[in-house]
Amino acid sequence: MALAKHSIFFFTFILFSFIQAPTFAIRNSYIVYLGSHSHGPEATDADFDRVTESHHQLLGSFLGGYSVAKEAMMYSYTRFINGFAAVMEENVAAESKVRIFAYPKVLKVLESKGRKLHTTRSWEFMLQTDSNGVALRGSTFKRARFGADTIIANIDTGVCVWPESQSFSDEGMGPIPSKWKGACDGDKDPLGFRCNRKLIGARYFNKGYLADPSGAGSPNAVLNQTQIHTPRDYDGHGSHTLSTAGGNSVHRANMFGHLANGTASGGSPLARLATYKVCWPPVLHSGSCHDSDILAAIDMAIHDGVDVISVSLGGFPSTYLGDIFSIGAFHAYKNGVNVVCSTGNDGPSRPFVTNIAPWVFTVAASTIDRDFQARVQLQNGKILVGASLSESLPQDKFYPIIASANARRDNSTINDANLCLEGTIDPKKVEGKILVCMSGVDSSTASRVEKGYEAFRAGAAGMILSDKLDDIEPDMYMLPAANIKYQDTLALLSYLQSTKNPVATIYPPSDVFNLKPSPAVASFSSRGPSSFVPEILKPDITAPGVNILAAYSPAVAPTIFSFDNRSVPYTILSGTSMSCPHVSGVVGLLRTLHPEWSPAAVKSAIMTSAKARDSTGHPMLASDDEAMKKATPFDYGSGHIRPNKAIDPGLVYDSTVKDYLDLMCGLNYTAKDLRLFYDAPCKCPYSYDILNFNYPSVTVPVLYGLVNVTRTLKNVGSPATYVARVLSPPGLAINVQPKNLKFEKLGEEKSFTLTIQVKSHGLDTVFGMLIWSDGKHFVRSPITVGGVKV
Repeated sequence: MALAKHSIFFFTFILFSFIQAPTFAIRNSYIVYLGSHSHGPEATDADFDRVTESHHQLLGSFLGGYSVAKEAMMYSYTRFINGFAAVMEENVAAESKVRIFAYPKVLKVLESKGRKLHTTRSWEFMLQTDSNGVALRGSTFKRARFGADTIIANIDTGVCVWPESQSFSDEGMGPIPSKWKGACDGDKDPLGFRCNRKLIGARYFNKGYLADPSGAGSPNAVLNQTQIHTPRDYDGHGSHTLSTAGGNSVHRANMFGHLANGTASGGSPLARLATYKVCWPPVLHSGSCHDSDILAAIDMAIHDGVDVISVSLGGFPSTYLGDIFSIGAFHAYKNGVNVVCSTGNDGPSRPFVTNIAPWVFTVAASTIDRDFQARVQLQNGKILVGASLSESLPQDKFYPIIASANARRDNSTINDANLCLEGTIDPKKVEGKILVCMSGVDSSTASRVEKGYEAFRAGAAGMILSDKLDDIEPDMYMLPAANIKYQDTLALLSYLQSTKNPVATIYPPSDVFNLKPSPAVASFSSRGPSSFVPEILKPDITAPGVNILAAYSPAVAPTIFSFDNRSVPYTILSGTSMSCPHVSGVVGLLRTLHPEWSPAAVKSAIMTSAKARDSTGHPMLASDDEAMKKATPFDYGSGHIRPNKAIDPGLVYDSTVKDYLDLMCGLNYTAKDLRLFYDAPCKCPYSYDILNFNYPSVTVPVLYGLVNVTRTLKNVGSPATYVARVLSPPGLAINVQPKNLKFEKLGEEKSFTLTIQVKSHGLDTVFGMLIWSDGKHFVRSPITVGGVKV
């Protein structure tokens, strides 16, 4: 589950603990999982209450009484997910966990863990609108009726509903869809939180947060009691992601009045929206989204009648069995709900992709063709092209430049001053000058903004942040500033050494369009392969996630820091958190146009219509911090999303619940393991090769000589004959049988076999492509083959 890159610093991974614990006892939160409910469509609140009563009795039998169990229980999951979350002292839990897990109906006992939170141009970039924000003729926006009446849920930090949040206005919208069963939990909000015909639902889940001593009970907590019991967004992340998925089209949106001017729109601008607030910032620079709260939100979202669940947050990679989010997401899939997740912001150095279950849609982040540049002019005429989202210096003069090491306080080290750490810069030395700071090892957004504040506090006229990398990003500084890349840093240092009185000026930041090549995979986007099931390629897709303008909460400054007193209705963020809701919005369009499609068919349509080439026609690139390299499916999955192609894919790789259960059989899951996902008794087939799972991509982690892989395609278009074409990588021979598939009716399914054979040994991981085409449709699947063995 993937927080914006600007906010990664704001949330840390926090394990769950429990409230009201005495100082001598450690209390932890646990989720006791009992499987699924089969209430039927006529279930009432009385039915749900009976489930809760049974949970109290079950827990009470282990904790010594009904009243003790009732006090310990945080959540009773009563709708589609069967189980409960409770707090126990660690010494009691050690014994009780064993006893509870031995109870026949208990399938799993998991410690509740913490997870971290992981646009005016992006929809134009994806050929949905023109430069004025008007939907193009033939675009998916037009053909799918802008996602009308699809219900998109966002599990995040809530939503802003101040009057200036036009993204969530219900002007011109019709009645709420009759299938909606949700609620608006705004009764305790001191500002009067209200839903409408656009934002039709808002709930909050905070019991896991309240059970965490580093949360509401912490002396450093940044939320007061009036901010806890409300779905209102006091972070900004939830508002940004939800408006990106399904916010209204808002003309003349921008940041600071001049940056990113245009129309801010969600992917399904006529969709109905619901927010499920599960993420809270208990301590400055940290935060938590607790598993127990997330599971409650998923259970309620299914019950409420949503079509899409968008989740821009996540934890560490885990097995399907050990990940309560994966288990909860499977319940959503079984009930026809698409779950879309971010891949994480831990790139590019290691494979650390999160949200790896095949029934969730895992999204990487890539650039669009826009950047925000701020030029620095030196007096010698040299122009350094930087990046910034801050104001500019008055343009009538040059300003003296001073290196931060020369502006240090007497009690500061040169190294600390070089990095412009807090309290290291002497105001007497820097006032009215442009301060040059170094980024250092910690080049996070938080660190960069804090350096800017040190320059601002010291009275500098501006700041130049010199980076050792070439992959620079714009930041929202409190003073005129520009981030410059490594080569320009060398030029600046050379200039500083060449003259006794160096001077420069910083020009206003501006939008620069049609940058090539684009898209390119962002450096922060987590890479594959999957840590636990490498036969399933992750990520699945990439989408715009860099410099995205969307709605924001006026309750928090755009930098989130307390020293920033600015307020903006729209802001620019980067992260896989931003790419995830782009895909959620496109999923919403397809759900409107093709309500009969399964979640797997929707996912396949988007994946097989993606492209792996950029605006220059060459293979897509990926940022590796210091340089750009050729991207691979481990960076982008099937490629960059193309909504106009996804709407009519021709063929899809569909999957049923049984297919997923067979996959887990192939992973040697036991019958009891399978009951975590499916309430009826399941028997595994005698043997199941997980390479044959009907996924839209083909991945062979290690190849020994030769392997056969089968797939099945379903026709979702007109009758046609499709011909296979394979792009084989060097060292392999890949053949398809049969090479032609003739589809005579809608819904018809046909299977084929790929034979992958080694031609030369000692290969590293290689990548190919399978394309099925009838001349109109091109159904693409990446082929990934790992280290080749004799």
